[in-house]
Amino acid sequence: MSGPLAGLTVLSLAEQYPGPYCTLLLADLGADVILVERPGGGDPARAFPDFFAAISRNKRSVCLDLKNAADREALLDLAARADVLLEGYRPGTMARLGLGWETFETRNPRLVYVSISGFGQDGPYRDRPAHDISYQAVTGLLFAQSTTPGAVPDVALGDLCGAMFATVGVLAALQGRSATGRGTYVDVSMTDGLVSWMSALLGPVLNGGARFDGTDEPAYGAFQTADGRVLTISIAHEDHFWRALCALLALDAAGMAHDERVRRRVELRAGIAARLARETLAHWAARFDGAGIPWGPVHDLAGVTRDPHFIARRMFAAIARRDGSTEHHVVQPLKFSAYDAAITRPTPALGEHTDEVLGR
Repeated sequence: MSGPLAGLTVLSLAEQYPGPYCTLLLADLGADVILVERPGGGDPARAFPDFFAAISRNKRSVCLDLKNAADREALLDLAARADVLLEGYRPGTMARLGLGWETFETRNPRLVYVSISGFGQDGPYRDRPAHDISYQAVTGLLFAQSTTPGAVPDVALGDLCGAMFATVGVLAALQGRSATGRGTYVDVSMTDGLVSWMSALLGPVLNGGARFDGTDEPAYGAFQTADGRVLTISIAHEDHFWRALCALLALDAAGMAHDERVRRRVELRAGIAARLARETLAHWAARFDGAGIPWGPVHDLAGVTRDPHFIARRMFAAIARRDGSTEHHVVQPLKFSAYDAAITRPTPALGEHTDEVLGR
């Protein structure tokens, strides 16, 4: 079986992380993704080979120098036969090269042209350089650290949020094209995406309401076990989960409603922690599962790759490289009954498919 996006051609000039993660999803779903990379070094992410490999399978690579007129024309010719073009340069860069949306629309009115940037194509911050932590900061994700600096987040949420909205934008635009016959331009702002993700927190602020925070619950957090492991309990507000936990841990608090639990969270959390510290993680795992209590172990990265649930869900796969060695990957997470989303190509070498794609 082929993927659901088989037959679609995607040109990607979007580098680093958000564009490549978006095109990883599209490629895994069957699209023919062609990386258009600069000669010499290619995507700057190639300086970090393991990172680049993790998000570049199932793609082809061509080298084009967009400052060269002949190579710009080659890109326009490719786009005339493509379905989607993604770019991730600063706003205005493609237009200055003569490669803005209007130029491509003239050649291919069915093209979906997606621009991914930190702050969008307009607004006072459009030209501001930034990386992920600054996107998280300005959109409120770091509000708990607004007066006291804290740890730097490990996950690049702004980049990944931009990638996901770019993917949604591509698929929505293609669906629209099926009805109208015309492509469209899509402006994807990573910070706009993060503001959207903050809707449940920002909505009450906009309306003068109160913020709900299930994390104030005493049984929503991380706790250490007797063997030095850490587990999480995630009871956000549900009384039935709280009663089950109290019964299991012999806590004399089963009748407490949410508001009282929040008021007394310090003492209650201390009581939970003391009880969990008496036994190992394996001990609590069996008992929490038996009692139907929401919980999870805190894995390190290697632990994730060994977790039997993700192995059973076939979240990891391998493919042979050109030299015969093996390349391991995290697979895309969607499971289709009617389609395959297999890994068919290893990470491409820089410009590996230039002649093949350009027909030289």
